[in-house]
Amino acid sequence: MDVQHRDRTLWAVVGGELDESGGAALGRVLERDGGFERVLMLDLHGVTLMNREGLLHLLDLHHRAECHGLRVLVVGWQAQPQQVMADLAGIPGRHAATGERYTLPGFRRLLEERVHQARDLTATDETAPTGPAG
Repeated sequence: MDVQHRDRTLWAVVGGELDESGGAALGRVLERDGGFERVLMLDLHGVTLMNREGLLHLLDLHHRAECHGLRVLVVGWQAQPQQVMADLAGIPGRHAATGERYTLPGFRRLLEERVHQARDLTATDETAPTGPAG
């Protein structure tokens, strides 16, 4: 990830996989905030894969940046990350314009709730008995 300061904007160019481990780097973006920036620009053109854990890291960064008074702009949504968001949000079909919807706080809250629900369901499935007790 490349992070730069330009014209009161903190630019973060993200690439590769945005998953549990890759998303951890997002958490460090705000460490580079010099306190003079007004905007956090996240460029996701290079993100080839995102899963729900990566999406949670992205949502967390967005929330923390707003708490620091930064306006957050996310550009460069690729097809696979948009499809992950559409699937989690329950939006049928391809090309659901989730990149544009991401700008809406209500959509981000919906995504966060759905990711947590999916995580809870997965955890429940993993702890459920798999066969007859015997």
